Amino acid sequence: MMGFCKLTHFGVLRFDGVDTAAFLQGQLTCNVQALETSRSVYGGYCTPKGRLLASFLLWKNGEAYCMMLPRVLCEPVRKRLSMYILRAKVKAVDVSNETALFGLAGTGADAVVAQLESVTSIRLPQDRYLIAAPATYASAIDFAGAAQRDGVLWEQLDIEAGIPVIVPATQEQFVPQTVNLDLIGAVSFDKGCYPGQEIVARTHYLGRVKQRMVFAHLTSDTAPSPGDKLYSPSFDQSSGMIVNAVPALSGGYDALAVVQTADVASPEVRWKALDGPVLTLREPPYKLS
Repeated sequence: MMGFCKLTHFGVLRFDGVDTAAFLQGQLTCNVQALETSRSVYGGYCTPKGRLLASFLLWKNGEAYCMMLPRVLCEPVRKRLSMYILRAKVKAVDVSNETALFGLAGTGADAVVAQLESVTSIRLPQDRYLIAAPATYASAIDFAGAAQRDGVLWEQLDIEAGIPVIVPATQEQFVPQTVNLDLIGAVSFDKGCYPGQEIVARTHYLGRVKQRMVFAHLTSDTAPSPGDKLYSPSFDQSSGMIVNAVPALSGGYDALAVVQTADVASPEVRWKALDGPVLTLREPPYKLS
């Protein structure tokens, strides 16, 4: 069944100016300069220690670049990036209030998108589309034949696709490889320097990825939250963390969870305590390496 939802929990940063591509290339994990108009790429923004402050979807709109990330992180990320603009001809603006974001998924979505005008449409994993439009035009968009759903639909599709979303509770908890950004094309290893690049590259070339993100299901009446710790018998302390979680259609909760690579096939990874509820784990829809 085709459905659409308003993505009010996400916002958009817009970057303009003749130096924009070069500036973002030196700040983000993805290859900005290889991005073509109307195409998109996932990426990350790291501290100098290689820890993620944000994950995002970036697309090129004419000569400008638009970055979608959790709305709560838009202004902090804009301010931090703006500190490094210096003399570069770049303008970073939070356009969340001027931009309406929608998610569209399901059989027939291609035909609906083909009929839309005055919007930016981006095809993403899980046979879905991100639709971005001026807020003043949002009420005129006709998602003919699509049932309106809440934003949990989009979160569920992100989880099924193995796409992590960094939120305040998980900032500075992961290097990009830990949440599989390198496996979804969000990290370029031959583009040059950016904050944390040395650590990210060392992790890649030395093959020292000790944790990976997997799909998890939890049978519980209590909702897990990003940042919740995970435990397994092989470690004396916390061995992993919940990245994102949503209610599952079949009951319980579906989640993306970072675990020790040795625990990917383990039946004994538990939520919050060594005797807590067991997580059922499986690999995301791409190969872990």
